[in-house]
Amino acid sequence: MNLVNLTINNKNIAVPKGTTILEAAKALNIKIPTLCHLDLHNIKMVNKVASCRVCVVEVEGKKNLLPACATLVSEGMIVRTDTLRAIKARRNIIELLLSNHPQDCLLCEKNTDCELQSLAAELGIREIKYKGASSNHGIDKSSYSIVKNLDKCILCRRCETMCSEVQTVSVLSGVDRGFETIISPSFYNPMHETSCTFCGQCVAVCPTAALTEVNNISKVWDALNDDKKIVIVQTAPAVRVALGEEFGMQPGELVTGKIVSALRSLGFNKVFDTDFAADLTIMEEASELVYRIKNGGKLPILTSCCPAWVKFFEHQFPELLDIPSSCKSPHEMFGAIAKTYLADKMKVNPKNIVIVSIMPCVAKKYEAARPELTHEDMKDVDIVITTREFAKMIREAGIDFNSLKDDVFDNPLGESTGASVIFGTTGGVLEAALRTAYEWITHETLESVEFNELRGMDGIKEATIKINDMNINVAVASGLGNARKILEDIKSGKSNYHAIEIMACPGGCIGGGGQPYHHGNLEIVSKRAEGLYKEDRSKNLRKSHENPYIQKLYKEFLGEPYGKKAHELLHTHYFKREKI
Repeated sequence: MNLVNLTINNKNIAVPKGTTILEAAKALNIKIPTLCHLDLHNIKMVNKVASCRVCVVEVEGKKNLLPACATLVSEGMIVRTDTLRAIKARRNIIELLLSNHPQDCLLCEKNTDCELQSLAAELGIREIKYKGASSNHGIDKSSYSIVKNLDKCILCRRCETMCSEVQTVSVLSGVDRGFETIISPSFYNPMHETSCTFCGQCVAVCPTAALTEVNNISKVWDALNDDKKIVIVQTAPAVRVALGEEFGMQPGELVTGKIVSALRSLGFNKVFDTDFAADLTIMEEASELVYRIKNGGKLPILTSCCPAWVKFFEHQFPELLDIPSSCKSPHEMFGAIAKTYLADKMKVNPKNIVIVSIMPCVAKKYEAARPELTHEDMKDVDIVITTREFAKMIREAGIDFNSLKDDVFDNPLGESTGASVIFGTTGGVLEAALRTAYEWITHETLESVEFNELRGMDGIKEATIKINDMNINVAVASGLGNARKILEDIKSGKSNYHAIEIMACPGGCIGGGGQPYHHGNLEIVSKRAEGLYKEDRSKNLRKSHENPYIQKLYKEFLGEPYGKKAHELLHTHYFKREKI
């Protein structure tokens, strides 16, 4: 390895050739403020457009200040990050950004979680010196998932990097020039008229409130205050390892019991776990996999739990619409069962039931509005809120979350296995499916249920699982750019997989666009995954088909897995969509 020697703030360091000043400074625990830069190593995203210049530093022998995020170190380089000239330049840059930024911090969706606001505070900015023209682009509220407010955009281009380079959707890019430059879909199209998958990763990396989720909190409050409605809530597996971060807890800390208590305090009539529906999903998805293997069906089968991934292949790979599983996502399955089986059990009119889903994902908002995800003219799911929105509701209600005692989910739709818990992390869905498929094919007990080859934060993982005399080739992809690589291999005939799991968000649902902001720290995402595996190991039952309430549901209502009734309620179909 070629090492380069340099000095930063009188501290000597040797770093590999190709290292930036910013990276070298981090190794010395020297903080250089950044705004446009976002470094996500294991998903191959390093935004080095150096558009904001907040990270400028002085380098001996150079006349101009240089951006630390985009300047490579050189032998003998002497760097100062803390000179008056550098500090004043940073202040001027932030003051200029603020001069063309709405002054509505108290009302802003990201108040106290805005990186521009934080930088202004760190640099001691208490007035805006510069006056001039201000942008007025309006707000795009056209989609069910994402709000785009270009007046709050600082042209950092993080969203463009995430959308184009990581997710390979390429909906967002720079349009026009100079002061008129904006980050927008082509021809200024509203978001709902584009190929946007609503994965929300642009929202996750936006440093301001230029991109936020559609806020559905008021809809939930209205439903809870309607005496004629029975409001049933479900919460996704990834929520339980991230919500605590909003209340000062460590990433990955399990708060499942506190979530139930909080939901009861908010006034929901029934509190259920989407994990139950994840077990149900495995019953159908594993059945579909086994059916295709035994009957010469189309392989590989692709998971269909992620609505952003579904919309991605509808736009980008419509010729492969017959490959993904026809299973609905777990929270949609839950809604369908709640408004049929559970409604009958409760002896209530399903039209009076409101299903609220608490999800780590903003694409679930769009998914709930898909017209085919209905039964007898009723939507499977009525309202979706994110983990962040749930935290806001807890605060609005004045609930002391940290002091809540643990409570348990209602039944019969609240019992779950360890297999369902790991749905929230990349590789978890496929691992859960294999636990069941193995036993159904071999008629033997699977003693070791952990498939470690499918775990971890790598964007693409592969494994070969021996089942009887068959070698089952499987793969896992998280991030749509990685999904594209796998789909291109399928198209070209290079793929010999039997089953593939795909999640749109890097790391899976734990890194979803509706989770607490991790600000590029993917160690947080890894800790969330560890929390889910911990809960899996704590379960008495770790295979979906062993869930007694799932068994009862099929016996009393659905009949055979992958049968006629199951297809009517739990399966869906896909559409060819224009690529825009």
